[in-house]
Amino acid sequence: MADNISVFTLSNSVFRIYLICISILVLKVLLLVLLIARQRFRKKIFISPEDVVLTTDAEWGKPDPDIERCRRAHLNDLENIPFFCVAAFAFICTNPAPWLAHALFLTYTVSRIAHTVVYAVVVLPQPTRAIVWTVGYVIILYMAAHSVYYLITN
Repeated sequence: MADNISVFTLSNSVFRIYLICISILVLKVLLLVLLIARQRFRKKIFISPEDVVLTTDAEWGKPDPDIERCRRAHLNDLENIPFFCVAAFAFICTNPAPWLAHALFLTYTVSRIAHTVVYAVVVLPQPTRAIVWTVGYVIILYMAAHSVYYLITN
């Protein structure tokens, strides 16, 4: 593990890019919630009966493929992004080469944004979504495995 606590300062470019990427990912997840709300208002289909008072001619509980697609994209973020945050933090503790950490963190962030776009905004046929998801998954897997190996051998 890096011997110096200075790894976790803004002067460390690896920690700085980590903070930038997780902040972007948090914003992306929060914006996706707004996309879900937009779809609900556009379709006038809400999740709870008390929500139908928000607009005229509204329904509740009815499944809608566009709303469900956005919800599944959001759920996928909630299932994957926390693992990135933890694996990337552990990876930072191994004092990686800055170019590698930057490439991994930025590629993961772009892959999650692309995943949301091709899943919930501009739906593209498979294997597009599978490819962008796999890119992120492999990055998390690499960082976690690298961290375990580093911590065991050092």
